[in-house]
Amino acid sequence: MTSHLHALCFDAHDPLRLARFWADFLCWETSDDTSDGITLLPSDDTGFRLRFLLTQERKTGQNHMHFDLTSTSLDNQKQVVERALQLGARHIDIGQRSEEGHVVLADPEGNEFCVIEPGNSFLAECGFIGALAGDGSQETGYFWSRALGWPLVWDQDQETAIRSPHGGPKVTWGGPPLMPKTGKERLHFDLAPPVGSDQQTEVDRLVSLGATRIGQGDVDWVVMADPDGHEFCVLTPR
Repeated sequence: MTSHLHALCFDAHDPLRLARFWADFLCWETSDDTSDGITLLPSDDTGFRLRFLLTQERKTGQNHMHFDLTSTSLDNQKQVVERALQLGARHIDIGQRSEEGHVVLADPEGNEFCVIEPGNSFLAECGFIGALAGDGSQETGYFWSRALGWPLVWDQDQETAIRSPHGGPKVTWGGPPLMPKTGKERLHFDLAPPVGSDQQTEVDRLVSLGATRIGQGDVDWVVMADPDGHEFCVLTPR
């Protein structure tokens, strides 16, 4: 039994505004609006939720994960970009070359995402969210494959990718060189222990796979880090 990827969480200065952007852009429904965050439920086969959590910390540096969104034609790519801009996104320069076909944007709080050109064979079988592209090592790709029970769908030249057996986006790690950490990361995974398990048993299993326990504090989740030091949380069973 393995953990379930419950949510991808975004730290935000204005969680409601950021949730509305992504809800409108992805056509996802809002699940709840509570004191500890806002949740969006997928309307496709993505398989995990998006959570938006209040933070006072300033974004520093480029996020270590971002969405790669697919397009079906050049006209469709243009339409996706225009819709994102109308909803509050903006163009950004992260060093992409002019001959590259993808368009790099940032959401209203500066979180990067890409609209990929049509005909991308790597994302051909994926939906609108083609991939959650991450900065990370081959070791971390192997860790997450074992942690989630998702098979490797790419393992070449130290680049790795996994995908749920049920479909949805790929999760990728680009290999070295890795970006330096510049503070608390604004995106992280929330994992739910398998049904019938308990939090401590799952934490122990993840440690045995290569994770480290960072802390817990006065909360009911456990904060951990993968082999590259990227934080994630293990929730209490529900």
